[in-house]
Amino acid sequence: MSQHLLVLPILLPLIGAMGLLLSGRASDDTQRRASVMLTATLVALSAWLLTRAGSGELTFYALGNWQAPFGIVLMLDRLSAMMLTLTSVLALGCVLFACAGDDARGSHFHGLFQLQLMGLNGAFLTGDLFNLFVFFEILLLASYALLMHGGGKARVGAGLHYVILNLAGSALFLVALGVLYGATGTLNMADMARRIAAMSGDEVALVTAGALLLVVVFSLKAALLPLYFWLPRTYSSAPAPVAALFAIMTKVGLYAILRVQSLIFADSPAAEPIAAWLWWSGLATILLAGVGVLAARDLRPLVAYLVLVSVGTLLAGTALATPEVTTALLYYLPHTTLICGALYLIAELIGQQRGKAGTRLVRARRLHQRHLLGGLFLIAAVAVAGLPPLAGALGKLLLMQAVEGSARAWLWPLLLLAGLCALIAMSRAGSVFFWASYKGEVAAGRVSRAQLAGVLWLLASAPLLVGFGGPVSDYTRATAAQLADPAAPVAQLFGDEAVRHMAQFQQLEEDAR
Repeated sequence: MSQHLLVLPILLPLIGAMGLLLSGRASDDTQRRASVMLTATLVALSAWLLTRAGSGELTFYALGNWQAPFGIVLMLDRLSAMMLTLTSVLALGCVLFACAGDDARGSHFHGLFQLQLMGLNGAFLTGDLFNLFVFFEILLLASYALLMHGGGKARVGAGLHYVILNLAGSALFLVALGVLYGATGTLNMADMARRIAAMSGDEVALVTAGALLLVVVFSLKAALLPLYFWLPRTYSSAPAPVAALFAIMTKVGLYAILRVQSLIFADSPAAEPIAAWLWWSGLATILLAGVGVLAARDLRPLVAYLVLVSVGTLLAGTALATPEVTTALLYYLPHTTLICGALYLIAELIGQQRGKAGTRLVRARRLHQRHLLGGLFLIAAVAVAGLPPLAGALGKLLLMQAVEGSARAWLWPLLLLAGLCALIAMSRAGSVFFWASYKGEVAAGRVSRAQLAGVLWLLASAPLLVGFGGPVSDYTRATAAQLADPAAPVAQLFGDEAVRHMAQFQQLEEDAR
């Protein structure tokens, strides 16, 4: 029975989405309770799967009992379990916040929210490239509707831009899949890895072309320069709980790159151009996003550029592909995702008390709950700028220590510069919101219990990742070691003969070098 639990992170939100979408006459309170209960159950289920994956065991689940490479296979390892847990934790904070009233500004919010979770969880669990495409489309369809929840000219305009770009990305994704399937005859990731290991000649060139197309698509999803210009406007226009959930969307692209880079193309000729693309584009993303952080005149775009800084940091580190760097990146990833999500929620709390000024960095009425909002903002600002004693400082320190050689000369200055930009921008925003407001008239509105619960749930990650830094870093270190051994999933699915073929090819590659 326990092996069937692997499919529940997909089935649970799917069934929940169907029930919520079909229960049109149910009251708002009923839908809220159901959505919170479903998401909390998902948190508990993800935590159980995280514990199971923590033993180092690889778990495969053949849907319909059709075995790989002919059937659809789900795969649970340390990385996918970590991403499932991160998604569910972020989602619970977002849905709690939305229950304060954001969900009632449009129709079917909670059903679409659960559908988005289904697509995210499926993308993290699938062991098949075509089904990765399918789950991408599910989460994107849900995100289109959630982005325009509540309507408005700005959201419709940003949504149209977002849809067109992602449709282009989906078309390119299909082209990449066609190239890789034509060259390898399979779309199962582990099966593709063992077939590529035995290739030579023109077939290798075709696989390299398909691999580069695939990485470009994932770079669009991750918002890597020069493919990131859609993100600031899109995330700034989305409702606050949706924008906070979207903090995980760029990490889907990162996850996909990390997965195919470590499992499929780790020892292929495509590895070098992929690494070069990620390295230089990642560094450029950090630099230009830092400039965007300083130039932002509204808190929402400011947070969007902070998301881009984290994207550049993560993908530049992914290019180095060493266990030490991967360990540091996997520690930094949950922190930056949850804190950026919390910042979107805090921005909404500030904006709803400032009237027409909203979250723009201009003088307005004095906030009604200035001390509460100021405390929340201060914690988030310290965390996102990477200042001690919170987890952002530890994550950046681990990354800087892990980088070696000439890479230090490039990455260290940019990381420190981006941190300085974040510190300056957040200090300026805090000064405007909490010190430079007009005296006298006090803004109306209060922070509800649901909103406060959602924000505190996400902000708790900053001290907890420090307090449990030892176990968390041990887990990420073991995850990096597992990713560095692509032969393990191939051996478990197809036997030791496939591993021997991979080892022979790797030896030939080393001899050729």
